[in-house]
Amino acid sequence: MLIKTRGIVLNYIKYRETSIIARVYTERLGLQTYIVNGVRKAKPPGRIALFQPFTMLDLVAYTARQGGITRLSEFRCSESFSSIPFDMRKSSVVLFLSEVVGRTVLEEEENEPLFNFLHDSILAFDQQQEGFENFALVFLLQLAMYLGFGAETGEEITSQVAFSSSVPGGAGPTGPAALRFREFDKHFDELLRDPASATIPNGRVRRELINVLIRYYQLHIEKLGDIRSLDVLSEVLAESE
Repeated sequence: MLIKTRGIVLNYIKYRETSIIARVYTERLGLQTYIVNGVRKAKPPGRIALFQPFTMLDLVAYTARQGGITRLSEFRCSESFSSIPFDMRKSSVVLFLSEVVGRTVLEEEENEPLFNFLHDSILAFDQQQEGFENFALVFLLQLAMYLGFGAETGEEITSQVAFSSSVPGGAGPTGPAALRFREFDKHFDELLRDPASATIPNGRVRRELINVLIRYYQLHIEKLGDIRSLDVLSEVLAESE
């Protein structure tokens, strides 16, 4: 059976000589895995570019009752990016966030609100010319809402992370560490309530906040593991210190 749907590419791996296996979050079927034949051939050129992280596609896909890997009958770009592929800062953010989404959004069923959030957020990020330094933080805070563990205050995040980091039988960080978490509370509160007015001073603090958020995700999602692309993003954020 064939089905038409929009999709957002999360990642792919090489398969045989010229093909790939791509993981795509679709509007109608949730997370799907597809074999895509021939996209790594020299001719026609450029088709593999359609499977870079967060690329948006119109798909005609085969479906199977038992689920599992299927194939694409047709695919084409549905929304062309104007800045993400050409801006290293944005590309690093997209690589990082697509890995997080790929490890946290696993349901093979329709979730229109989540799809719309991903779609609209990515397009807005591509169109932003400035003031997008905090996009990854805001995205992660909002994604947590759709995943069922969103926070209403910064203290909800930092208290859980602090407790998980405390020594057995302890009461959490004290002294300078406690002061640091209170600073994070303030920044997270700003990002939750009015992201456009957030006063995060530099890339070092953004890095620390992202590390806290990833730890928060790890507490709520079993076997999330380490996010490999975080190191790449950290290097980019370091340049804005």
